Amino acid sequence: MLNLLLREINVTTLGWVLGIVAVIAVVFAVLIVLVSKLCFVPVDEKAEAIQANLAGANCGGCGYAGCADFAKALAQGKAKINGCGPTPNENKSKIAEILGVPFSAEESKYAVVHCAGGEVSLDKYVYVGNEGCTAQNALLGGRKVCPQGCMGGGTCEACCPYHAVTVEHGVAYANKALCEACGLCVSKCPKGIIELIPKSSKVYVACSTTCKGKDVMNTCKVGCIGCGLCAKNCPNGAIEMVDNIPVINYSKCTGCKVCVAKCPRKCIKEI
Repeated sequence: MLNLLLREINVTTLGWVLGIVAVIAVVFAVLIVLVSKLCFVPVDEKAEAIQANLAGANCGGCGYAGCADFAKALAQGKAKINGCGPTPNENKSKIAEILGVPFSAEESKYAVVHCAGGEVSLDKYVYVGNEGCTAQNALLGGRKVCPQGCMGGGTCEACCPYHAVTVEHGVAYANKALCEACGLCVSKCPKGIIELIPKSSKVYVACSTTCKGKDVMNTCKVGCIGCGLCAKNCPNGAIEMVDNIPVINYSKCTGCKVCVAKCPRKCIKEI
């Protein structure tokens, strides 16, 4: 049987076929080498060393697509070390050594929502549409009568990689124990009412309205009426009234909680 097959094979044709296959293989091998040379991306060892010290959350809170992009930006001097909240100060110090720059440690922070309205603040309309605060905000600035009121759409809750934000009774709330200060909720809130404050803080203002007191009284049961009693009674001068709303200077605040006791609307909350 084998002898019959060998007699049927044209040796010359077989040689041509093998030769063509060999030439094609050589051509593809050369092309692969050329493409690998042309498309070679040099490895940035500094960026790799920086990335190894980042938290690795890939949350995007720094404003970049992930830790790799943030590391490249740091290596190129386009970003700041403290731009990554989840990375501990010890690792940030190591990154500073890699970059050859001075580093000043910042106190750990967490997010607070400057609103407590929710179910006790009036709505302009019943919202029916796509989920999320961004979609709702596109319709007449959201359903709340208060221009700065939390809409409770859950955009902050959905984007939080640490599950630290929840919507309760129509208003967002951040869990201090779970928050890693990535800042993603801060950047995603269309109302701009989420802020990162020091974890050592004892109080925060749970309101953002700039409306007059009378208007607030008619629209929200817990909104700040701008009376200024908190600022007037703060023994450390840590509170300043800005656009009818108290702003706390945490470098001066001692946590005495006089402001909490004096606030007639109870919109300054004890942490």
